Amino acid sequence: QVQLLESGGELVQPGGSLRLSCAASGRAVSGYTMAWFRQPPGKDREFVAAIKRNSPMTSHANSLKGRFTNSRDNAKNALYLQMNSLKPEETAMYYCAATTSSLITTSLAVDQMYEFWGQGTQVTVSS
Repeated sequence: QVQLLESGGELVQPGGSLRLSCAASGRAVSGYTMAWFRQPPGKDREFVAAIKRNSPMTSHANSLKGRFTNSRDNAKNALYLQMNSLKPEETAMYYCAATTSSLITTSLAVDQMYEFWGQGTQVTVSS
């Protein structure tokens, strides 16, 4: 099975940018549908972006399109999330997740569909 380790979270000012990384070990990421979720303090976990198994197709939460970009590097066996124009309300723990299932597009945002999770990386957006 795959193990996931997120990194790149830190304190950033509003309007700033961050790039999160999710390093995978144990299995090749190309064989997994992979996603980013986030959980703001005191709130439920929410979908950020996903990339389909054995496909370049990506999906993003509607509110994040144009600011967040999800990508996968098969050679480095890693997933990335580029986040631009960050807002204070996007302060959250960001998680990387993976599943061996070939999810249909409408299921990509459902966290119960993913069986592998990293420990998360904290992103704090504040001045």
